[in-house]
Order: sequence, then structure tokens, then C-alpha cells
Amino acid sequence: MLSINWSDVWKMVESIKVPLIVIGVALALAIIVSLAVFKMGKPARKLTRSTAWVAAFVAVVVAVVSMMYGGFKTVLDLAAGTGALTDASKAQVEDLGNDISDEGMVLLKNQAGALPLAKGSAINVWGWGSTNPIYGGTGSGSLSKDNPTTTLLDGLHNAGFTTNDELTNLYTAYRAERPEVGMFKADWSLPEPTQDKYSDDLLSNATAFGDTAVVTIARSGGEGFDLPRDVNQEMADNPYFSYTNNSEEYTDFEDGQGYLELTRPEKDMIELAKKTSPKTIVVINAANVFQLGDLQDDPEIDAIVWAIPGGQVGFNALGRILDGEVNPSAKTPDTFPRDIKAGPAANNFGDFQYTNMTEFAQEDPFNKGTQTQPSFVNYNDSIYVGYRWYETAAAEGVLDYGNEVVYPFGFGLSYTTFSQSMSDISVDEATGAMSADVTVTNTGQAAGKDIVQIYDNPPYTDGGIEKAAANLLSYEKTKLLEPGESETLTVTWNRDSLASYDAVTAKAYVLEAGDYKISARSNSHDIIDEKTYTVDAAQTFNTADNTHDGDKVVATNQFDDAKGDVTYLSRAGRFANLAEATAAPTNFEMSEANKAKFLATSNYDAAAADADSSATMPTTGAKNGLVLGDLAGLDY
Repeated sequence: MLSINWSDVWKMVESIKVPLIVIGVALALAIIVSLAVFKMGKPARKLTRSTAWVAAFVAVVVAVVSMMYGGFKTVLDLAAGTGALTDASKAQVEDLGNDISDEGMVLLKNQAGALPLAKGSAINVWGWGSTNPIYGGTGSGSLSKDNPTTTLLDGLHNAGFTTNDELTNLYTAYRAERPEVGMFKADWSLPEPTQDKYSDDLLSNATAFGDTAVVTIARSGGEGFDLPRDVNQEMADNPYFSYTNNSEEYTDFEDGQGYLELTRPEKDMIELAKKTSPKTIVVINAANVFQLGDLQDDPEIDAIVWAIPGGQVGFNALGRILDGEVNPSAKTPDTFPRDIKAGPAANNFGDFQYTNMTEFAQEDPFNKGTQTQPSFVNYNDSIYVGYRWYETAAAEGVLDYGNEVVYPFGFGLSYTTFSQSMSDISVDEATGAMSADVTVTNTGQAAGKDIVQIYDNPPYTDGGIEKAAANLLSYEKTKLLEPGESETLTVTWNRDSLASYDAVTAKAYVLEAGDYKISARSNSHDIIDEKTYTVDAAQTFNTADNTHDGDKVVATNQFDDAKGDVTYLSRAGRFANLAEATAAPTNFEMSEANKAKFLATSNYDAAAADADSSATMPTTGAKNGLVLGDLAGLDY
């Protein structure tokens, strides 16, 4: 039976309330006028009534039109339309996808100007991933099969390149589809023909075909599963995971290798590519930070491009970047370390199960027949995550930055060069608004865009509030600058952004007194220009009329009871507790106090909770005068 959602009905009525009132008033007035002129002479009565009803008719028409283009518009569009995107909408979406990819792929290495390639070049495209690239992520990062998708090879062909069909046919014959990495089961297999699959004739033909090799390395991963840190071990231990090696004689990964490292078949393929072509370009098709130290150090690898998953049309950008139609301008959104597992944040992965919670065990809904029980992860790294760890540890002298970091956060090359100069800092003491003018000049030979990155290095007291030595405050991107052209960008931020959170003493944001180094940098590590801003008196953001950065309520500690007995990484004593904070967990028991409050589906009594007379139902359906359309056109 068809059911009616009366909540939706009343919302629809509410959306057309004003036009309905207008209609009601117009009809009521017409009726009143018709009755009121009953004693008038016939000609006058007829004229008055006609005028009243014509006016009412006009009012009704206006109100109905208002409803059709107001509250009823979406319903009418859906009812009368085809249910498909218009060609104009598709074109607009495709243009946006192309723009995002043009400005989202990162040039990581470009030795001796290896890129861009000559337009129309013949390319040997290596790697099974070239025929099955990564288009999106797991979880919600999927694509629609209802719309055409530009493949990686399509993107190269659309740019005018010709590619070696013999290599492509080898890969398509090897395996047609990519193994599935999903929310419930993950086949992490990386199909890649082993070295013996490349015949002597194929290699000779590749040498004759063209002098450039483009090697594709692809990785999937995202919501639902952490990428394997030790592939061989996790395949043996985890019932969700599977992996099929490409050879019966050896494993793809050596023991201890993680998923974001090169496999043996990939390494062998790269060696073959280098032997057959004098110029070798590696394309990393992944959303994750990859371990690229060896490729960066290899003098026979001429260029590396980080090609993010392309979506429906994004691989067009790869072709445009390789031939120079687009000058890459993107920057890395994370630090690329030489050893991904060496940083403190890498310890926040693993299956750590409580040993005193067996009574809460229940059947795993994703793997019938197995039990799952409460687990934990200790986030020991405190604020020292990503670039904040590497920059601060380098400042304290506890790591060799040049040896441990391959590409800093905010790093990305261009086919041209730029210079930047920063003005003095401007401050509005009343509002806290701060800004600096940065002049960017294209000093190279190609048109391109650059990004201005502004960081602060706050004053730090040993053993005091935890602070990183580099914090991104703001950034702006230039327009396309021709060689010799300059643009001055005004980069803005708020003084409150300089504050640090004191979780121990003030339990609030604190802007400490001292000298703050404000710098324009080419990435999180390399300073271009620097100014000093001095705070004369400390400020604590802990009252309703003095919140941090316009917060509606004071930010303060909320989860002190969840802190536990974990040692959190501290900058004190030049990270003196690094070894202790990054050690494996030793306590696998939940405290009795927390256990008494623990709720899971295995022990939660929903009926009892519903019957609790002291419980307060959250407010839903509140009329706050807000609609999604209010967000259209706003500056984000």
C-alpha cells in the first residue's frame, strides 16, 4: 500500500504558505466585494464584481506561478523532467573535474627538464595499472557507471600521445579487472606481470617504438580498512584480507614490507623500462603517501608525477601535464617520508584487543563465525602528526630531515621558477585580523601558477604548552603568470590562529607572549622570507566574551576521563620521551571505572533506555529559518 509521509507533506505546505495565504485572501475579498455591492445598481454592481474577480484571478495566477518557481519547483522538475542531467550540467561538471585534476596532480621530480614531453610523442606505457588505474576511493568514493570514464590511456591519447599497444595488450591479457578492495572484504592483490612475461621481441619493439617510458604504479585504499603495514604477516593473520602473488617462486613483498612500497614485480618492471628507454617517468596513481625515496634517489628515474585518482575525467590532466599544456602547480597535502613506518603517528595502527572484555564479544557481522571484541588504539603522538612532527623534530635536532623526508608538506615542482617577497605584517588590533602582501614573480620561461604558503613558528618554553615549530596559517594561489609577470597577493589570517591549546594547565587556548616568526615558505620546511610579530602580553581564551577565533562557546577539555595511563609524546627535553611514547602498548586491560560505563550492542538495553522517564528527547525538526539554499554563493 502507498504510504504518505505527512512530515514531508506539511513541510511542502509550509514552503508555499505565503502564496496560499495570498490566494485565500484574494478569493475572500472577491466574495466580500460581491456580497457588499448587492444593493448597487446593476451596471455598477456588474462592473465592481467583475473588477474584484479579475483582481482575484490575477492574484491567484501570481501566487500559483510563485509556487511553481518556489516550493513546488523541485517536485515539478522531477515530475516533468527526464530524470537525467542535461548536457549543459554534464559539461559544467566535466569542466570542474578537469580543473580539479589539472591543479591537483603533483610534479615530484623533474630531473634535467625531462618534462614536458614533445607533443605527439610515442610513449611506452608500462604497468598493469595503466589499463586498470585507480579512479576513486573505497567507501563513498565510488564512480557512476552511467557516465563515460576517461581512462589513463585515454588521457594520454586525448593529449595527442601515441602508446605502445603491444605493452597494453600484455596487461589486458594478464588480468581484465582490478581486485576488489571494499568495506567488508579486501583483496589487496596487485596484478603485475613478472619479468619473464616480457619477451625479448616485446622489449626490442619497445626500444624501437619510442624513447620515453611512462611507468604506472597504482594503489587503492581508503575508508573501511587500513592499508597493510606488513603485507605478508597481515595476509596470514587477518581473515578479511587476501593477496595473490604474481609468482609461484617468490612473494611480491618481502617480509616486513608495507603496501605503500614497491613490489618485486614493480621493481623488475622499472628496470626493464629503464633499459629500453633513455627517459623514464614514474606515475604514482594513488591517494596515499607512497614510499618514494629509492625512486627519488635513482638517477635513471627522470621524473615522478603523483597522479591522484582521476574520477570520471581527471586522467585528461595527466596527458596535459606530460605535454606541457598544463603547468603543474599542486602541492603535497602531507609529508612523504623515506620510511612511512618511522614516524610516531605510524604507531596508531593495529588490532589491539582488550584482554578483560571477553564478556562483550559478539559475532563479527562482516565475517560470520568469528568473534570480535572491544579494541583500542593509543593516539600517543599528541599534536605531532604529519609535517608538525618532522618540522618540530628537525628543529629540536632529533632527526636528520634531509635523510628522513623525501618531499615536505606543501612541496610541488613547476615547469617554471618563481620568486616571492613578503611585506611587513599588518595587524588590526581591534579585530585581530592579520595579513601580509606577498609579491610573486615568474622568473622562468613558461607560464605557470604558484602558491603562497604562510607559516608561523611560535615561541616555545621547554616543558610548557605543546607547540609545533611550523604551522600553516594561510595560503593563496596566483593567477596564471606569464614569464616575467608579477602578482601581489594579500594573504590573511586571524591572530587567534597563533594560539596553542594548553590541555594541562589552562585547559583552553592560550596566546603566549613572545616573538612569533611569520614566514612565507615554498613548503613546510624551506623559508623564503620571514618577519617577526611580537605579542606583549599573554591571552587566555577561557571566558564567554573572549573565546578563541569566534567560537560560540569556550573550548576546554571534554574527555579528561579518557586520557588513561598512556604516555603522550612531548617536545619537552627535545622529545625526551620519544622511545616511551612510541613503544608498543603494554596494558591491554580497560580500567574497571571505564568498564562499568562501557556500552556496546552486546550489552545495551534499548527498551530500558526508551522507558527511562528522566531521559530527554533531542530536539529534531526545529524551525530555525535555515535552508540549504542559504549556502549558495557563499565564500568558503
